[in-house]
This record gives sequence, structure tokens and C-alpha cells, in this order.
Amino acid sequence: MTLQSMTGFARVEGSSGRYRWAWELRSVNGKGLDLRTRLPQGHEALETDIRRLAGERLMRGNLQIGLNVTVSENRVEAVLNHDALAAVLALRNELGPHILDPAPLRLDTLLSIRGLVDMREATDDAEAIAARDADILAGLERAISALVDMRTTEGAALRRILEEQITRIEELALQIEADPSRSPEEIARRLEAQLASLMDGTSGLDRDRLHQEIALIATKADLREEIDRLKAHVTAARELLSVGGPVGRKLDFLAQEFNRESNTICSKSNAVAVTAAGIELKVVIDQFREQVQNLE
Repeated sequence: MTLQSMTGFARVEGSSGRYRWAWELRSVNGKGLDLRTRLPQGHEALETDIRRLAGERLMRGNLQIGLNVTVSENRVEAVLNHDALAAVLALRNELGPHILDPAPLRLDTLLSIRGLVDMREATDDAEAIAARDADILAGLERAISALVDMRTTEGAALRRILEEQITRIEELALQIEADPSRSPEEIARRLEAQLASLMDGTSGLDRDRLHQEIALIATKADLREEIDRLKAHVTAARELLSVGGPVGRKLDFLAQEFNRESNTICSKSNAVAVTAAGIELKVVIDQFREQVQNLE
């Protein structure tokens, strides 16, 4: 599976019968899939299908979906108020005996009567509306595909950046592992010097306390566990990148673990070179985590 960024944009336009429509999709970073729609009046029924189609292709991101629909051909129809017409005819019959020369009602006379005939925009039947909505949803599928393509392209670029950063993390871990300060001889020399410092002028130093200090010094000198965990995290990160798909959250967790180990290395370090490598390690890990925030 490919990696996807969570940022992207897509616009797709089309027409169906006398309607023109346009979809606009915008996606930015998010913890989950947060979908917000902006639909014109009369198209609210599309909401369920919109969420279904988006959920089938996208896992994470704050997604805004907007639909614009215009009518390219306005149709007008005359609607007769039958009750009003019946009332007019009844009144004519009632007044008939009082009119010496009753003339037939003329069409223009009827049309001039307020409320008798209502001129309004023609509405489509259920079949036409269903065809229109089907065309609009097909356009949404194309828009989602275009959005996924853009997110995938950015995901490929992010993958290259992350791979470089993981390689640099591995290099720094190996650099710390190979530092001369970690050799048994150098550790023994530092222990001897620190022990001599503890013993200097303290002939009454408690033996148990002395053992505790020696154990503490030896523990601080050992970075084996931290280096091994860094290597394991590097392997796990590479596997996630190779598998692809929505791995952003897992990589974010690994970034936290990378940071934990780098903090421990810096706190334990008693060599300038190791401290410098540990600080650079923290910088690279921060950059790695920033990029991971953009992944689905």
C-alpha cells in the first residue's frame, strides 16, 4: 500500500440535464477523519452517500467537501388554484340574475385575478432528480480519486524524507555505539578516576555507600539498552514505511520512543562526542516527528 499525506485539494465539475455542479474538496491534517460538508438547499439527502464514499477511500484528515449546483435552464409552469376558480365561478353564477347582459369570462380577466394562477419554477419529477443525484455522486467519486492521487504524490515525497531521516538516526546511533568513550577500557579508566575522587580525603567512607556510587557510575556509563532500542525502532519504522497505508499514528508513536531514548542518552552521556551526537539525534527526531504529523 502507498503512503498518503493528509493535505490535498481537488475540484471536479460536470452537468446533468439542466443542472451544472462542482465539487471542491480540501484536506488538512487531523487526528481522525473529520468530515464537514457544505451543500446547497435541497441536496441535504446526499450527506449519507458523501460520508460513505469519503470513508471508503480516506482514513484520516480534516476534510471539507463543498457542492455548488446551478440551473442552466429555468422552466416556468402555471399552477391553477382550483379552489379560487370555483369561488369565482360561484360568484358569477350568484350575480348572473342581476347582470342584464352577462358576457363569458375572458382568459385575461381570469389571469388578472390575484391568486387564481401562480407562475412558478417547474420542478423535476422523482426520476429526473434521482438521475441528477447519481451524476453528482459519480462526480464526487472522481473528486475523491483526484484528492487521493494528490495525497499519494505528497505521501511519496514524505516517504523519501522520512527514509533519509531514519537513516540519519541509525547513523547517529552507530556513531554513539562506536564512540571510544564506550570502550571497556575507557569506562574502566573513568570509573577508576571517579572512584579515586570519591576516596580522596574520605577515609571513613561507608563501604555500602561506595558500592552504590560505583554501581551508579557504571550504570550511567552503559548506553547498550538505549542503542539497542534505537536500532529496533529504526527497523520498525522502515517496516511501516515499506508496508504503507495509514501508518501515521504508529510512526508518531515510534517518534516518541526515539525521543525517549535520545533524552536518556544525553542524560547519561559523560563524553563530549556522545553528547553532541545525542543532541543532533534529538534534532533529527524532532524533524522526523514533524513530517510524520502530515501522514495519514
